[in-house]
Amino acid sequence: MCSRKGKGYAPAESDAGTFHGVGVFDPETGSASKSTKKTYTQVFGETAIELAERFPNVVAVTAAMTDNTGLKGFAKKFPARFFDVGMAEEHGVTFSAGLAAGGLLPLTAIYSTFLQRAFDQIVHDVAVQDLHVVLCVDRAGLVGEDGAPQHGSFDVGYLRMIPGMVLMQPRNGEELRDMLWTAVHHRGGPVAVRYPRANIPEDALPAREPRILALGSSETLRAGGEVALLALGSLVAPSLAAADQLAADGVSATVVNARFVSPLDERTILGLARSVGRIVTIEENVPMGGFGSAVHECLEKHGLSATPMLRIALPETFVAHGKRDELLQKVGLDGPGIAKRTLDWIRVTQRQYA
Repeated sequence: MCSRKGKGYAPAESDAGTFHGVGVFDPETGSASKSTKKTYTQVFGETAIELAERFPNVVAVTAAMTDNTGLKGFAKKFPARFFDVGMAEEHGVTFSAGLAAGGLLPLTAIYSTFLQRAFDQIVHDVAVQDLHVVLCVDRAGLVGEDGAPQHGSFDVGYLRMIPGMVLMQPRNGEELRDMLWTAVHHRGGPVAVRYPRANIPEDALPAREPRILALGSSETLRAGGEVALLALGSLVAPSLAAADQLAADGVSATVVNARFVSPLDERTILGLARSVGRIVTIEENVPMGGFGSAVHECLEKHGLSATPMLRIALPETFVAHGKRDELLQKVGLDGPGIAKRTLDWIRVTQRQYA
């Protein structure tokens, strides 16, 4: 017996794909509120089509989430190169490994929280075999109205520990496009690109050819001498806002778009540890085993573990249901929250090292 999504509510019964992950909508008509900006998911879907047009071995895989992972257009344009495995993420990853072993290049789009189910398959069927599978990790971080079980709070930790895994996160839609092209051009094993359930910050993507990013390359967006903010993906923009607030409070901050969790830009991290002397890592993931842990391990490996360091991340608890922006504010991952936590910490370290 199969389930019937939306049973009892006519708009959902007639459009189960949309209503599986719907946001705010009018209950009388079923019409959803729409933003004028593109989402990261839409940019992924459009880029997947671009890649398939350029590379005949690119295919797409999802697990009963064709619409909500942005692959509806891909499935329509390339029906023979699209695979929906149903609600079976474990099978989806192993199936992707088989496709890769046969010479195809799968873009495997699965929500962060559901990809957890396939951890064993990522390790044994993909990574151990050194297969080129691109894991497109949607809904990374807080997902808002989808609720506590849907938050993608753990994928940085469970992916970065896997040997050979390349893990990156974009700060905007343009960089997501670049990262997907980088992932497809990678000459090695698995690659994961994580991105949030959110609108991209740009009004439109630039009309240019995608760039292939050097693995482990970060981007310094602002220079300052008193603290270095190393931000990952979705939290780069709030970190820039935090730097403005810190400047108003008399603190000069460097802001780095980290881009990569694995491999890390060790050269930049070590340089900032020696020159600036205080490091703050900022990520939309739990702190245990996350991006901040990776940076600390880097410092420890190179004899700089005494560098004052603060890890700003999601709380060590399950975050409740709510609008994404409101939840980020509540957990202190908006600009004012990052600035306050950083300033309070600097004052503590100043007293400790005075």
